[in-house]
Amino acid sequence: MSSPLINIKHLNSQDAGFKETLLSSLSLPIADDEAIDAAVLKILAAVNAKGDEAVLDLTARFDRLNVANVSDLEIPHKDLEQAYLTLATPQKDALDIAAQRVRAYHEKQKIEAGCHSWEYKEADGTRLGQKVTPLDRVGIYVPGGKAAYPSSVLMNAIPAKVAGVAEVIMVVPTPDGARNPLVLAAAFIAGVDRVFTIGGAQAVGALAYGTKSIPSVDKIVGPGNAYVAAAKRRVFGIVGIDMIAGPSEILILCDGSSNPDWIAMDLFSQAEHDEQAQSILLCPDAQFIDQVRKSIYKLLPEMPRAKVIEASLTKRALLIQVKDMQEACEIANAIAAEHLEICAVEPRKWAEQIRHAGAIFMGNYSSESLGDYCAGPNHVLPTARTARFSSPLGVYDFIKRSSMIEVSEAGAQTLGTVASTLAHGEGLQAHARAAEMRLKK
Repeated sequence: MSSPLINIKHLNSQDAGFKETLLSSLSLPIADDEAIDAAVLKILAAVNAKGDEAVLDLTARFDRLNVANVSDLEIPHKDLEQAYLTLATPQKDALDIAAQRVRAYHEKQKIEAGCHSWEYKEADGTRLGQKVTPLDRVGIYVPGGKAAYPSSVLMNAIPAKVAGVAEVIMVVPTPDGARNPLVLAAAFIAGVDRVFTIGGAQAVGALAYGTKSIPSVDKIVGPGNAYVAAAKRRVFGIVGIDMIAGPSEILILCDGSSNPDWIAMDLFSQAEHDEQAQSILLCPDAQFIDQVRKSIYKLLPEMPRAKVIEASLTKRALLIQVKDMQEACEIANAIAAEHLEICAVEPRKWAEQIRHAGAIFMGNYSSESLGDYCAGPNHVLPTARTARFSSPLGVYDFIKRSSMIEVSEAGAQTLGTVASTLAHGEGLQAHARAAEMRLKK
């Protein structure tokens, strides 16, 4: 590779117009979104109208995979098991450990995150509560193409199964028919019920609308490219979705006490996803920022995905000098990043000041990559500042809640009078009469 003197954007929080420059650096071009949305609309309309026929045509067009029937795109369960059994021992062990840790975390989450039914009884005998039930059928999208992600299989399927989802259907693109054995093995370990080798907006459409061969689901989860994200946005309402996933992000808060090579590599860990991924460093130490820049130059040429990393860093990376770590936390809350690393002497002190982040990694040994694969918490995280109002994928995404109301005769006397008064005030006489009819004369 040629000299890696990439032009990474350097900002200073004390400069005039810093906030405006920062916000503009976080956004992606709207024109791209409009073009993608228009293409996705056509794909979804085709799948909705023509079902299997459209799925076959679009899979042949985009993945160069020509088959006669959609059933030929489904991978038999025995093939998933075979993929697992024939893995090399190191890969098999790593997958087993990762799956065990992800499952353990989400089983704990199920207990602690209000994922169970409950009720209470009032003095007059009225019972009120909440019934929690798992979804019947869920579709999980697993990216393919530029890279294969067995970790995404574990992160999407395991919490669904822990929640009690009866059927998990996985879609994964296999360009030119190339199947990744790790992905198939992960599907076996995670308990995926059916796997179809389709991808893109057409896969999202098939899961949402259903076809003769592919059943419709209640919710679609899992990250994908911009076309997948646009398709999920469009089918929301017909089915549930987890979130609209944008390009991957990492934000590192560093007080200057860390190894600059570690910080540079952590920035690479997101940049290598694709050219639109964003890597940001916030640090009060100008000298340390310069050391990280030198580490980037030093380490980049030895990276197999150096071209992707270089493009990402050039387009979207930011090295930001801040006044102090307090200000770094304030800026971090404004960015609301997908992954937030706090590499500092007192990481928990600063973590207490973070309100908006998908996942918070505390301390120099908590690299974001551990969270991606095997720490346990889910790696499907809110991107594009949506961590301000949304959360990581979890067991709670695969359940729904129904209110339970059983009013006693005595309770109806008190509540009926209240309801009648409010209903008359709203001009809804039938509501009022329904309550009044149950009152004792």
